[in-house]
Amino acid sequence: MNIRRILSVFLSAALCLSLLAGCGGAASSGSGSISGTADGPQRYSTVFYDAFDTVTQVIAYCDSEEDFNAQMTALHADLLEYHKLYDIYNDYDGIVNVKTINDNAGKAPVTVDDKILGMLELAQQMYDTTGGKLNIAMGSVLNIWHNYREAALADDDDSNNQLPTQEELTSAAQHCGIGNLVIDDDAKTVYLADPEMSLDVGSVGKGYAVEMAAQAAEARGLISALISVGGNLRAIGTKPDGSAWVGGVENPWDSSEVYTTASSTVAAVKMSDLSLVTSGDYQRYYVVDGVRYHHLIDPATLQPAAYFDSVSVLAPDSGVADCLTTGLFCMPLEEGQALVESLDGVEALWCTADGQVIQSSGWGSHSN
Repeated sequence: MNIRRILSVFLSAALCLSLLAGCGGAASSGSGSISGTADGPQRYSTVFYDAFDTVTQVIAYCDSEEDFNAQMTALHADLLEYHKLYDIYNDYDGIVNVKTINDNAGKAPVTVDDKILGMLELAQQMYDTTGGKLNIAMGSVLNIWHNYREAALADDDDSNNQLPTQEELTSAAQHCGIGNLVIDDDAKTVYLADPEMSLDVGSVGKGYAVEMAAQAAEARGLISALISVGGNLRAIGTKPDGSAWVGGVENPWDSSEVYTTASSTVAAVKMSDLSLVTSGDYQRYYVVDGVRYHHLIDPATLQPAAYFDSVSVLAPDSGVADCLTTGLFCMPLEEGQALVESLDGVEALWCTADGQVIQSSGWGSHSN
């Protein structure tokens, strides 16, 4: 594994801890960490590293360690299931996933789990909401960028890094039509009508999974928790004293290799039954001739979007927030502001390339 990738895992863990630091008390890296008064629910925390190739941390208040461990075992299992279902690179025994759909493009409809149907249907809706800026049918284009980025990350010599040609990107873009994603709800099948198209659900899968896992945890009786999956935050209820959870927005201009609460955030928000998701140009990228090429590709240009350094969305639904961060990242500020103002319960924060931090009209009402 490339040393930069190893470093990014540890920085993600450190950042995850710092973004949750506003919750109060020191977090532990294992379930069973307890704080609080002798009476009433106790504060527990845990961390695990095997879902969605990132760091998951949960801080929760439960009546007992046994209750907390049972909740975390179920939550962990849910996230791992979604991870496998939404994987576009790997097969798993006995599991039909998004890779299976891609492998059968132009061949036959694939019968899938409701968890895949729900995620894809949300993505279709958000395609319309964002005017096509969120497009999970762009797999053919995104895969080209992915392959070039992976080759660069595998080579410690940046001088060998290369860019895809516009010709190959334009050719792949002929196979990104969302209309060729055919979903049959009654038969529970998904069919890609274009044999050269593929789905990439990185802009929706994790957020949707976090939302569904949080709702399942609530149904099992969890009433006070803050979940972070790679920085995608989802708050359940409030803390026992009635105060809100607090989430942080990462500072995209912080080049420090060690994250701290002071240096890593540009904003903090109070969260109760809300999600906070950020997309940024600092998360996945490679460098060619001193220029950073990140993973958020503008469907209009087929190049990394150049409007912002990061966009954060605060919304009741983590899946919606995940989709919107990608869509907003790929559209001009004024267009994004108009979209956010048209959506109930949605707020956004834009970090621009010239160092500005711009908030939607209602963001300030959530500031900590």
